[in-house]
Amino acid sequence: MMRIALFLATNAAILVLISVVFQIFGIEGILAENGVDLNLQALLVMSAVIGFGGSFISLALSKTMAKRGMGVQVIESPRSSTEQWLVATVKRQAQQAGIDMPEVGIFNAPEPNAFATGMRRNSALVAVSTGLLQAMNSDEVEAVLGHEVSHVANGDMVTMGLLQGVVNTFVIFLSRVIGHVVDRVVFKTERGYGPAYFITSIVAQVFLSILASMIVMWFSRRREFRADAGGADLAGRQKMIAALQRLGGVKEPQDLPGEFAAFGISGGLGHGIKQLFLSHPPLEQRIAALQAAM
Repeated sequence: MMRIALFLATNAAILVLISVVFQIFGIEGILAENGVDLNLQALLVMSAVIGFGGSFISLALSKTMAKRGMGVQVIESPRSSTEQWLVATVKRQAQQAGIDMPEVGIFNAPEPNAFATGMRRNSALVAVSTGLLQAMNSDEVEAVLGHEVSHVANGDMVTMGLLQGVVNTFVIFLSRVIGHVVDRVVFKTERGYGPAYFITSIVAQVFLSILASMIVMWFSRRREFRADAGGADLAGRQKMIAALQRLGGVKEPQDLPGEFAAFGISGGLGHGIKQLFLSHPPLEQRIAALQAAM
């Protein structure tokens, strides 16, 4: 509830800020003087419907997409001692974290990785790769599971969905405003929309989406530190450090595909400007943060 309240307060502040900026700089007056019949309130509502609609539809389908797109095999009746241990460990950690038991699954991938997804804290999926089970010992796998259960307990999937909805809304809103201004003020289109509107809107949306993704990825990187701390609480700090060190020994850690990248235990490497688009901070920073808290 506190997370939703904070989101609503933040969103309201952003809307107020935009209104104030438009008034201070007289943007609405400039548009009106140039015959721009743009209903900003209606546009903002439309942008929010599209922006949040896309984000939450994706979130609602995340478990289904994971199961089908990544071939996650949910453990319904454990068939081996490893599967029994995975289910028992997640169940114990979920109880410690105060959430309902997530579904537990395994997906076939040579890289050591894991992720959590789902629309609600009490209806989530935690999955680990076959590569992770092969590369790590039980203590390290336990820490990885704790990290993912912490993502669920922290409501990170919902928070990311809310944040993505906000940035989607303003990307759509601002790109349409820019396209409208260029079409009416620069090209003097008097009725309907000319080609300049559509071309400019698309270009602006691509550019703004790139900037928006930097904001989302910045939040994702901050979120990883909290999940690491949660994994340390659930499994033990030394186990969490050891798991991250083991991941650091992988020559080229890979991101999970698509939207699942932000919910994995590890991410790809990046240098220079590419670091702004990484979903995970460098492993050495995560290890240092855990060691500093000892």
